[in-house]
Amino acid sequence: MAKTSGKGKGAASDKGAAFGMPSMDELTQLMSQFKVPGVDANALVEWQRKDLEALAEANREAYEGYKALIERRNEILQEALLGWQDNMQNMMDPEALSKQSEVAREGIQKAIENFRELAEMEAETRRRAWKVVHERLQANMEQLQNMMNPK
Repeated sequence: MAKTSGKGKGAASDKGAAFGMPSMDELTQLMSQFKVPGVDANALVEWQRKDLEALAEANREAYEGYKALIERRNEILQEALLGWQDNMQNMMDPEALSKQSEVAREGIQKAIENFRELAEMEAETRRRAWKVVHERLQANMEQLQNMMNPK
């Protein structure tokens, strides 16, 4: 998915209009009507735009990660069903009883590996989504500090 650069007018600033919300340009015009001494309305609107972009990016990261997680889970389920089907067909083999404990051990080991893989995928998805939000929070804190301590 393409990231918006955040510069100039474009589809990203007009997305709200489709949902009955004002665009960023409309918000800027509205804010300019309420001029407060010492408050840069354009900077406030830009700040909020960046927050919304960060939130959208975090949602994209989460969506893509969980989509991959679900696809992998479905692959694992399909592999497990095929393995179960093979095991059921081999039950008629006279040596099947002697192989049952080995097959069970391998199945448990594979289930543990699959669970670990899915847990790592989920943790990575959460980490990437949180990273976007965390970076934006850090930028907000820096901006607040700069506003509180003018040079």
